[in-house]
Amino acid sequence: MTTDSPPRNAHVILVVDDALDSLRMLCEALAAEGYVVLAARDAEEALQRFALTVPDGVLLDAVMPGMDGFTLCRQLKATPPWAHVPVVFMTGLSDTEQIVEGFAAGGVDYVVKPLRIPEVLARLATHVRNARATRQAQEAVDVAGLGVVVLDGQDRVAWRSPQASRWLQEAFPQEPATAWLAQARQQGQQALELADGRQLLARHMGAGGLGESMLLLSHAAPQARASRTLQQVALTPRETEVLSWLSKGKTNRDIADILGMSPRTVNKHLEHIFEKLGVETRTAAAAVAGQLLQADTP
Repeated sequence: MTTDSPPRNAHVILVVDDALDSLRMLCEALAAEGYVVLAARDAEEALQRFALTVPDGVLLDAVMPGMDGFTLCRQLKATPPWAHVPVVFMTGLSDTEQIVEGFAAGGVDYVVKPLRIPEVLARLATHVRNARATRQAQEAVDVAGLGVVVLDGQDRVAWRSPQASRWLQEAFPQEPATAWLAQARQQGQQALELADGRQLLARHMGAGGLGESMLLLSHAAPQARASRTLQQVALTPRETEVLSWLSKGKTNRDIADILGMSPRTVNKHLEHIFEKLGVETRTAAAAVAGQLLQADTP
């Protein structure tokens, strides 16, 4: 017997329900829509599925034997690598208190049993699509040499980009970074001196979702290096020109047009400049450039 392979970019959905008939019906409906479906009969099995692969969305029964759906959802949201996954509750309870508890636990939506499959599919598709788009946008910030942290309403880390995870682990190897991040959220920004002389900066960027706040992380150049001159840094004349235009807020394409070179060549110059300055981001390079260029002005 042969089976069709799922599309490479197919969304993975985890269905958690202790009712076998409901579980089977949902799995069949989701598979027919092109989803890759995982199933769990209780919270323990659901956590085992998460340990193997992180799904794109969860349909979660609110009331189950043992750990209920609300507790499971809170545990998922308290685990940074899993916190971004949207959870849609399935419940036979129409009581407002139960619905509120679902949202408080971190759920993004709910559907009432007996389930109306078209409604379930429509709601799930919307939340999965939005969650993936949001995460891709957040992770794209890493490419620019920055990091993103999302805090929930209680100042817990709801999600963080890979770059942010690395920086926070380096800066806080023995203790959680939550208190420092919470201060950045409250005060607008925070700076932490690192062992190598650089600073880890956190800047509050505003609301990132219901009750959530987004922080942007970056590195600032060591203060000791900021007092050097261009001659000491040993930039070539061309690199000095590129750095000068960078400090004036010009994009790579702008610099390429001004200096008559290709954007690829500008990128190569910037790689060498970042290495010589000991920085990782355009923002840090521009900050150092202002001081270096000023120091070289007679």
